[in-house]
Amino acid sequence: MTATPESFRFSRLLTVVEADIDELNHVNNVQYVQFVQDTAAAHWLTAFPAGEREQYIWVVLEHWVRYHKPAFLGEELRCTTWIGEVRGAQSQRFVRIERATDGVLLCEAETQWVLLDPATQRPKRVTPEVEERLRVAVG
Repeated sequence: MTATPESFRFSRLLTVVEADIDELNHVNNVQYVQFVQDTAAAHWLTAFPAGEREQYIWVVLEHWVRYHKPAFLGEELRCTTWIGEVRGAQSQRFVRIERATDGVLLCEAETQWVLLDPATQRPKRVTPEVEERLRVAVG
């Protein structure tokens, strides 16, 4: 997975907490999907301040997730996301989750999102302005 040259990469840090851990004593695979969604949401909140973001609803059409290595309680993780292809109402998003201390890749995901109109809950074309705000450095 690679970013297109014009794609800004948004990153956030998180620390693995007890609730993230499963019976094998590492981060549960489902929790990684939550990290992916939370990272996309954090990027969206940064690109669109309150008062603007209510005009849009993003829903997941599809997740593709590859798990590489486990994460453990107390580890700090860096979650990085960027936008890929935007087509009609759909937007491709990539997320990499790495251990912050050494950059080891733990998980990578590709997600297809669909933009909905909040009034009708029907697909709404991603405008060039929305795409641009997701691709530029923010915050």
